Amino acid sequence: MLTRPFGLLKFCLLACGISAASLANAALTIEITQRLNEATPIAVVPFGGVQSADNTGAIIAADLDRSGSFNVVERSKLPSLPSSSAEILPSVWQSVPADYIVVGSVSRLPDGRLSYRYELLKRGGLERVLGETFTVDSGRARDAAHYIADKIYKQATGEPGIFATKILYVNQYNRDGRKRYRLELSDIDGARQVTLLDSVEPILSPTWSPSARQIAYVSFESRKPAIFVQNLSTRQRTKLTDFSGLNGAPSWSPDGKRMAMTLSRDGNPELYVMDLTTNALTRLTNNPAIDTEPRWTSDGKSLVFTSDRSGGPQIYRLNIATGDTKRLTFIGKFNARADISPNDRHLAMVHQAGGNNYTIALQDLSNGIFSTLTDTPLDESPSFSPNSKMVVYATRKGNKGVLGIMSLDGRFKLRLPAVDGEVREPVWSPYLR
Repeated sequence: MLTRPFGLLKFCLLACGISAASLANAALTIEITQRLNEATPIAVVPFGGVQSADNTGAIIAADLDRSGSFNVVERSKLPSLPSSSAEILPSVWQSVPADYIVVGSVSRLPDGRLSYRYELLKRGGLERVLGETFTVDSGRARDAAHYIADKIYKQATGEPGIFATKILYVNQYNRDGRKRYRLELSDIDGARQVTLLDSVEPILSPTWSPSARQIAYVSFESRKPAIFVQNLSTRQRTKLTDFSGLNGAPSWSPDGKRMAMTLSRDGNPELYVMDLTTNALTRLTNNPAIDTEPRWTSDGKSLVFTSDRSGGPQIYRLNIATGDTKRLTFIGKFNARADISPNDRHLAMVHQAGGNNYTIALQDLSNGIFSTLTDTPLDESPSFSPNSKMVVYATRKGNKGVLGIMSLDGRFKLRLPAVDGEVREPVWSPYLR
C-alpha cells in the first residue's frame, strides 16, 4: 500500500507495526537513570501556607533535580521547615550540605487567587540572592512552581530554565483490539497530560509554532497523509495541505510566517515552503533523490534536511536565497531526522551506529566534532530544549516505547515512560510566551 515516496519513512523510523499495551492513562512518569556527581547541592524547603495536591516546594525540587545541574538535599536532612529567611537560624543551617536554600509560602487571596512568596539564599552567610512575590489564578499552581524553578535555575547557572515548557508526542495504544494514536501534550515532567487528537490512523511529525500557540502535524485520518495546523487554545484544526502523494515533515519558520515541508505533488519528494498568509508554495529542491525532514536555522535563511542524494541518508544545509546546498554529515552511512539547536551550535540526529542499531548522535557545527549520545539500539526523533542544553528523543525500554531526555554532554539521563501505551515522536516546545 506504500508507494515510492513513502520510502522516506525509513528515515523517520516510524515502525508503525510495533505492538502497544492497552491505554488507561497516557500520563508520563519520570525515571532518572544517570546523574552528575558535581551538580550544585540545593535545599528546597516544603512551602508553607495553602497547597494544592503537590507541595510547591516539592515541584520546584523535582524540577531542579531533573535538570542535571542540581542535587537536591533530602528532606530528612533539613533541620527545620522555615517558610521565610526570617525564620532561619544561620547557626543551625550552616551544617546543611547545600550551596543554596529555597524557602517560600503560598496564601489564598479573598478573590480566590494564589499569592506566592519565595526566596533563594546562599549558604555562606544566608545571603538573599533572589526573592519575589506574585499572584496567579487558582488553577495555575503548577505553572507558578515551574516559574519559580526557572528563576532559580537562571540565577544559579546564568542560563534560562526550561521547566515551564511543554513536550508534544504521539502515544500509540490499543482499544478493543484495534491500534489507535493520540497526539498528547504535557509539562516536561509528564504532568497535566492533554489529548489533542485521537485517531485510528497514524499521527506523525508534530511540530511547534515559534509562539507555542499552535502546532502542526501529519495525520492519515483521511487514509492518506495531510498536514494539519491546530490552535492550542481553541482546538480549531485547519488542513494545510492535502496534495496527491506525500504531505510530510512540517516545520515552522522562526518568524511563524512560513512552513517548510516535504511534498511529492510533482512526482518526487522535494522540499517546499508555504507562505502561511497566502498559502503560496515555493519549491526549494529539484533532485532525483528523496529530500525530506527540513528544519530551520534560527535566522530563517537556511534549512537543514535529510537527503539520500549521496547514496544513503545524510544531513545537508540549504541556503534558501541562493539554493546552495552543503553536505554536513560524513560519519556513518545513515544520518537522518536532524534537529538543529536553537543556538545553531549543534545538530542532533538519528545515526546508524552499526548493524540495525540506531542511536542519537550529536555534531558540533562550529568544529565538526561528531559524537554518539545514546547507546540504546532503537532511538529516534531527537528534539532540543529551547535553551539548547538537553535533547528529548524516543527510545525503547524492554519492548516498550518511552521518551528519553539527556544533557548534551551525556552525563545526565532520564526516561519518561507512559503509564500505558507507546510514546514516540517527541518535540520540545519553545519558551512559552
